[in-house]
Amino acid sequence: MVNTVATNGLIADLETEARRLGFVSLGVAPAGEDMAVARRFDAWREAGMHGTMDWIEQRASHRRSPKALWPDAKSVIVLGMSYAPASDPMALAAHRDVGWISAYAQGRDYHDVVKKALKVLARWLIAQAGARGLGEAEVKVFVDTAPVMEKPLGQAAALGWQGKHTNLVSREHGSWLFLGEIYTSLDLPLAEAGIDHCGSCNACQTACPTDAFPAPYQLDARRCISYLTIEHKGPIPLEFRQALGNRIYGCDDCLAVCPWNKFARIAHTHRAFLPRAELAAPSLADLLCLDDVGFRRLFSGSPIKRIGRDRFIRNCLIAAGNSGSVELLQRVETLRADPDPVVAEAADWAAAQLRAIP
Repeated sequence: MVNTVATNGLIADLETEARRLGFVSLGVAPAGEDMAVARRFDAWREAGMHGTMDWIEQRASHRRSPKALWPDAKSVIVLGMSYAPASDPMALAAHRDVGWISAYAQGRDYHDVVKKALKVLARWLIAQAGARGLGEAEVKVFVDTAPVMEKPLGQAAALGWQGKHTNLVSREHGSWLFLGEIYTSLDLPLAEAGIDHCGSCNACQTACPTDAFPAPYQLDARRCISYLTIEHKGPIPLEFRQALGNRIYGCDDCLAVCPWNKFARIAHTHRAFLPRAELAAPSLADLLCLDDVGFRRLFSGSPIKRIGRDRFIRNCLIAAGNSGSVELLQRVETLRADPDPVVAEAADWAAAQLRAIP
């Protein structure tokens, strides 16, 4: 039998400890399968909208529910950490001589920051559960590298709702939350699921430069700039290149236009995610000079490091081709001889774009 008084007290103190560690929101979701979520996931995957992200296919069964990943799980503690930007994420769109990096990637790697805090909180939970007579608690912590349906779990835990752009939206923190989860064997009191407040708004749908939303609440990753610049390994399809503009890592458009962001406050932003000066508006001319050593040095401790120099330079070359800046042509021409064929092809395209400028 669940000790309701003890578990309610535990959750209240857990929230206090979570805030001390930098989290701004917390809720508890059930560990069982949500059939509606599982059906949407299966339909999305079967339609091929995950593109070349084979890791989604390989562990699809584990994503259907927390229990499918860990049968002993009884509750899922979902936590949010804010990375709300201080300035307009769209401001760099008109400055084509610089690279536009998604707001989430301008600071430290959230995988490291969130997971470190989760581990500390999980150890606190184990100790407190024992001290309060709730028995021995088992836990597992996850960020987004694990097969976890974190956005539906975020809605189930009342952190917000999964908006029409498929990301979580919070009434307090807008679209700017990193999510992390603690799966536990404890039977904890559940939150009431978040309610959808998108209404008739379609700002995120119309803002997408590549029409990546075939319908509200549905994303075709194959058309998404974040997918194309981060997950996609080959040449970027010609039909999307001009739409990329100067975006060299990720895209904020659908998030940035969400009206709920007006409630997000920079005061809640975790200090680790404040932008590094050298990543806020980096010069394309400088970025195109990066070799592998320079790339690793510049992006040490950044999520950008994981895509590697070649994929990143491919993105910068597409941005250079869209820049209208003939000053970049000399460096672009040099990269036409790059040993990586994807980089060389992108350089050929960029050079042709720049040579065509009257």
